[in-house]
Amino acid sequence: MKWKLPFTKKATGIKPKKTKTREWVDAILFALIASTIIRGLLFSAYAIPSDSMKGTLLTGDYLFVSKISYGPRMPFTPVSVPFLESTITKDSIKTYWDGIKLPYLRLPGLTEIKKGDVVVFNKPEEADPSYKRPVDARTNLIKRCQATPGDILTIVNGQVYINGKAAPNAEKSQTSYEVVTNGTDINPQGLKDLNIEVLGQNASTYAMTVPKSSLATLKGFSNIKSVTPVVQTPGDYDATVFPHNEKFKWNQDNFGPLVMPKRGWTVPLNDSTMVLYRRAIELYENNKVDVKGNDVLINGKVAKSYTFKMNYYWMMGDNRHNSLDSRFWGYVPEDHVVGKAMITWMSIDSAGTFFDKIRWNRIFRTIN
Repeated sequence: MKWKLPFTKKATGIKPKKTKTREWVDAILFALIASTIIRGLLFSAYAIPSDSMKGTLLTGDYLFVSKISYGPRMPFTPVSVPFLESTITKDSIKTYWDGIKLPYLRLPGLTEIKKGDVVVFNKPEEADPSYKRPVDARTNLIKRCQATPGDILTIVNGQVYINGKAAPNAEKSQTSYEVVTNGTDINPQGLKDLNIEVLGQNASTYAMTVPKSSLATLKGFSNIKSVTPVVQTPGDYDATVFPHNEKFKWNQDNFGPLVMPKRGWTVPLNDSTMVLYRRAIELYENNKVDVKGNDVLINGKVAKSYTFKMNYYWMMGDNRHNSLDSRFWGYVPEDHVVGKAMITWMSIDSAGTFFDKIRWNRIFRTIN
């Protein structure tokens, strides 16, 4: 008589059925991994926090930012809590662990950063030692690229020039004007319809932020006597403007010329170039810089020149007189670049009523 072996799932190769709890854990784990990869390598969401890009982008706009456009940047701090900002709560509790820090690495992208692109990047100002934050934990900003590596940038009376040619202004860019009336009030609804913001008033003289597209209409109002751009005088030194040194008497409306550092570009080191480029050499490219008499020492050795290891960009807001941008903290290193702003997927007006809280005309709108 032959004995039959007992029938078991193990013997037949059939795996035990997962429990409902195990199925849920596996599904959540898969979703976390997939979403982390998508957010880290393909795109992420970003909210507009200020008016620096007003006209093109509004406070309350929510964007999709393409990371694959310029190439996904690998994390500097790989150990962090997914989907949270680098710090949370009023006590600024960190959501990352900086015990492991990786060097800068960017995967190949679809294109290079071009002049006119709207770019999300980490705030260069937070490279200062007082912030003590790794690059990918710094505040995200969004501005328009005005100059790329190797370009010579100049600003004359508010107009940007690149390599001696006037740069195209963004279609919906805006700046401030002094508006003088004949003494009668301006219709507030008319200004609202033109997206014109009144910054202040002294009798019949107003300070206004005016979009380029509304300028001709404003000048045509019957009670308007003059509309004059507000521009700082050339040669008036503004200590808040980069490079924050009286050797260069620049201001936000009259600036430069300044050469954008480019990977492989060698600059001679002297009094002037040290003022312009020391920040990049020391803070962004992580060198120890000392000046002893007429000698510049880089990592303890006397240097007559320096060759840059990264590319640098010049970023400015479309709302020119209400934007803290490269004019104030200088050029943006390539390792700070997050991605390209592509689409506005949602827009919420915090000042709107219940029925017009959502700006429906801005949903799934491409960004130019």
